[in-house]
Amino acid sequence: MVEIDTSPRWVDTSEQLAALCVEWRQQRAVALDTEFMRSRTFYPQPALVQVGDGKHCYLIDNLAIKDLEPLRDLLLDTAVTKIMHSCSEDLETLERLLGVIPEPIFDTQIAAAMGGMGAGLGYAATVRELLNIELPKSETRSDWLQRPLSEAQKSYAALDVAWLPVLYGVLLKQLKECGREGWLREDCTALIGAARNPQPPELYYQKVKGAWRLRGKQLAALQDLCTWREREARALDMPRNHLLKENICMALAQQLPRHKGALSQAGFEGRALREHGDILLEVISRAVERSDMPLRLPQPLNRQQGEVLKQLRQHVSLIAEREGLPPEILIRKKELESLVQARNPELQGRLCGWRAQVIGQPLLEVLRQLRKEEIK
Repeated sequence: MVEIDTSPRWVDTSEQLAALCVEWRQQRAVALDTEFMRSRTFYPQPALVQVGDGKHCYLIDNLAIKDLEPLRDLLLDTAVTKIMHSCSEDLETLERLLGVIPEPIFDTQIAAAMGGMGAGLGYAATVRELLNIELPKSETRSDWLQRPLSEAQKSYAALDVAWLPVLYGVLLKQLKECGREGWLREDCTALIGAARNPQPPELYYQKVKGAWRLRGKQLAALQDLCTWREREARALDMPRNHLLKENICMALAQQLPRHKGALSQAGFEGRALREHGDILLEVISRAVERSDMPLRLPQPLNRQQGEVLKQLRQHVSLIAEREGLPPEILIRKKELESLVQARNPELQGRLCGWRAQVIGQPLLEVLRQLRKEEIK
């Protein structure tokens, strides 16, 4: 194994960063991670960027450096692969800090799953399994915005990128040997696309528990309330549920209140009622007058559909075992349910790529056979 200096190297001037970025852009790949805070804000607050070059670990103090443009250019340099682990939140943090999403990326969590190590494996577990190295977990919930950072924080942050280049080498070799390098590239490209195009505020109502029970004016109210909450939370940089809890959104949509007293009865009260009561009443009032009511959301599977889902899962398990993959990598629960509920099921989204041949088409064939038997 390559000798790696895991001690943190602090970078807090524009000159240091610029010189290092010139060096990093000469490499084929660099490790990348972030530390951020988010407990009381909608957006992540970038607190630190870590870079590992396979020899040393660098901690970039974005709070102190005035000119981060060289780092931005590095992230956009498509000749340099950015090695990350479970990177969705890191992509969001970097977009918040620099206004860009790094590309291309190599997510070691996805790579480990495609190599048969299980879905959702954490960084420390991956390092332990592949490199037989134990990493500390003591600083997971640190205040990363404080300055100066403690030595323990710095050491922890450095270790987050120390072994990523080694994991990259091991996992890339595995994927090449089993012909799955293209699979990983496709899934990582999808992660970048999702980070660049987050779900529109108008669709957040679909995530509310029990929203399928509503229709017509109630569903329109839920949609518009969730849209208002999403936009306002972003504008105020406040967590969604600090502004308006999901269960209250649901209660307001069901009751369609017309005055502040009714808002209070639905659980929306206190300072929030004083500050936002009038606008919520206006949102609800406009929603019930809409001419374009949203379509009712899919209901939970009925008994017959549940039996079909059970049979599809059995086939997923068989294919996953054959391929040496965790079932979650092949297909998600909602994707399976959508196939079962559709009158004319077709492959969409993730199922149109490498998964089409491996899992999508086989499941469509199973569905066709099951429906033929139902007709008989």
